[in-house]
Amino acid sequence: MDYLWVKALHVISVIAWMAGLLYLPRLFVYHTQAAVGSPESQTFKVMERKLLRLIMNPAMIASWAFGLWLIVILGSSAMTAGWLHGKLALVVLLSVAHGFMARWRKDFERDTNRHTERFFRIVNEVPTLLMIGIVILVIIKPF
Repeated sequence: MDYLWVKALHVISVIAWMAGLLYLPRLFVYHTQAAVGSPESQTFKVMERKLLRLIMNPAMIASWAFGLWLIVILGSSAMTAGWLHGKLALVVLLSVAHGFMARWRKDFERDTNRHTERFFRIVNEVPTLLMIGIVILVIIKPF
């Protein structure tokens, strides 16, 4: 029973984390269109900060915690599964993307953003591609 509860909490936290990872770069796209110091820019700063600190950071921490807890529950059989190693590698990349987004948020906060709207439109696709890889590895378990 513990396994199912931990798994459910892992999925819930991953959904919340992915929602933020998909939404924050979209906010950056719109933020690049707002003039520095404008009321719109200030509104985007608040939205971005709250999204990262109140939703994304806790959801990422919970995703990692529940995921590692699942590995502990499953024991040594999980550690020999190739698909799990692939999943963990992609989750590390997702965490790196999260870190870059946090840094870009600080750049917007300080009015020092140097990236274009196009850059953030492309960045917006990275979490989606990583998520597709993770889901395929978890469901299909190709190795």
